[in-house]
Amino acid sequence: MTLTFENFEINPVHVGDAWKICDFCIANTDRLKRYFPKTLEQNLNPTLSQIFVEKKIKRFQSKEEFLFTIKESETRKLVGLVYLKEIDWRKKQGEFAYAIDYNFKGEGLISKGISILSQHALSNMGLETIQIIVHKDNVPSVNVALQNNFAWQKTLKQGYTPPGENSLDMELYELYKPSIDISF
Repeated sequence: MTLTFENFEINPVHVGDAWKICDFCIANTDRLKRYFPKTLEQNLNPTLSQIFVEKKIKRFQSKEEFLFTIKESETRKLVGLVYLKEIDWRKKQGEFAYAIDYNFKGEGLISKGISILSQHALSNMGLETIQIIVHKDNVPSVNVALQNNFAWQKTLKQGYTPPGENSLDMELYELYKPSIDISF
């Protein structure tokens, strides 16, 4: 499965991504350390990244969690990661989490990627609700949710605790699979 937009493509994580994910994490340490500390600590060197990728492939295959990469089509440079996580198949619900390379911030790549992956998740994967949970001060991430028609639902009190910080209230946004009206 490859999803494309402009000069970029979205793919499920695969074994050849380990080095690229390691490079991405090291280059974006400051951007990842607050909201992606586990991803960062699991990708501090190529060996750890290989283990990380193998685990993520297994989780993808078992439909527990889906990790996608966003790469430049021509150069194959990894510019972003998108997780579809916290999958609850009974509720048909999942949550997006995403990170963009500092060289590509502000270009709308995550918004476009979330748009494409939302359509894919709601049309092809069997999900009916997708969530984005963000801190209100993370304006770019709030904008990703709003630009993709995710609706604010509520504030999650003490919803996330960054490493070495106090708990933060987080904002919950949701997008629902459109219902089909078959009335005549």
